[in-house]
Amino acid sequence: MLRGTLLLFLLLNLTAYAQNTRIEAEDWQAEMNMDFADSASSPLKPSDRKEFTGLPFFPINEKFGVWAQLELTPESKPFKMKTSTDRLADYRQYAMASFTIDEDTFSLAVYQNLRLLKRPGYEDYLFIPFMDASNGSKSYSGGRYIEIHSVATDSLFINFNKAYNPYCAYNDRYSCPVPPSENYLDIAIEAGVLKPKKEH
Repeated sequence: MLRGTLLLFLLLNLTAYAQNTRIEAEDWQAEMNMDFADSASSPLKPSDRKEFTGLPFFPINEKFGVWAQLELTPESKPFKMKTSTDRLADYRQYAMASFTIDEDTFSLAVYQNLRLLKRPGYEDYLFIPFMDASNGSKSYSGGRYIEIHSVATDSLFINFNKAYNPYCAYNDRYSCPVPPSENYLDIAIEAGVLKPKKEH
């Protein structure tokens, strides 16, 4: 009886977890489309914005919402992250995040933008630039980003359904961080924003 109750509890938790992953992604997609349509926040060129009807997304997939185990790296030194231009951006590694997808284990470095840390409201902002096996075919060739807010625990929820393209994918007037080589995932992350019809 106890075993059956435990299995039911786990099943209900997994169902709720999948539903939350999907709802979170759906809300995020709607917000992204509003931002791209708004002339005040859109990275699109004016001519492209006139034709904008919505971003292309992979179908939402609950398996790409993962809990990652964090190993904090408080002794990490600041470094200059390469960008799509000659600019170098100031970052430090905040932690290493390890997680499982389809029974395979992966890890990503999680970064803090040292300039943003000084802005009110960004004290807990974390940045995960990454590349994966879908780049160039289904997703943007230059990799994608995920933004997260830090939590006071040793785990972090990463929803790859919220992976988005750098702004320089749409407009070459932007200078975008290039994902470091340590953040390549040997798996196709078919979640989040698809590659633009026109890459810049």
